[in-house]
Amino acid sequence: MATIFFDLDGTLIDSAVGITRCVAHAFERLGEPVPEQLNRWIGPPLRDSFGPLLGSAERTEQAVAFYRERFETHGWAEHEVYEGIGAAVVALSDAGHRLAVVTAKNEPHARKIIAHLPFGERFEDIIGATPCGRLSHKPELIAEALQRLQLSPAGAWMIGDRHMDIDGARHHGMDSVGVLWGFGGEAELRCAGATHLAAAPSELPALFGA
Repeated sequence: MATIFFDLDGTLIDSAVGITRCVAHAFERLGEPVPEQLNRWIGPPLRDSFGPLLGSAERTEQAVAFYRERFETHGWAEHEVYEGIGAAVVALSDAGHRLAVVTAKNEPHARKIIAHLPFGERFEDIIGATPCGRLSHKPELIAEALQRLQLSPAGAWMIGDRHMDIDGARHHGMDSVGVLWGFGGEAELRCAGATHLAAAPSELPALFGA
């Protein structure tokens, strides 16, 4: 049996509305113009996205705090579960695979979201970014997941929609599945070196013999 790490945003849920509204809220609270393209905040750590535009560590931390302010009250619930992903998760779990969520989203927020998903109990653990940013990038987060679950990378997989997911898996010598229903797209995932691509959630169980 495999251990399968799922990304959250763009893999289990379409969280574009919640994320982009919280980004806009952060810029508005800072008195800064809201950028036109906000989807690039979906996937990378928040500090990686805010930092280049705000130009200082202090302003970046303020932006992250304002983002989390709105996410805690509204943004966490502003998402849609991708059609078919729940059935895929249940099938993989029923087949005996170990499942966990590994996401660059703040771990307390990720846990809140997963707890409200109808299939959330199928995940053995949720590994997310630390509020201080100590853990925020996929290689670090996957390392934390391997440690918590007491695993070696052999037999573990990463499923995600962005190159960061694939990069993290490759860093640890793990196989990966790039999903095409999220925010990255086929070209990005192929370029990153995804082991497999899946066009729909219904394709996932067969990749693992479920």
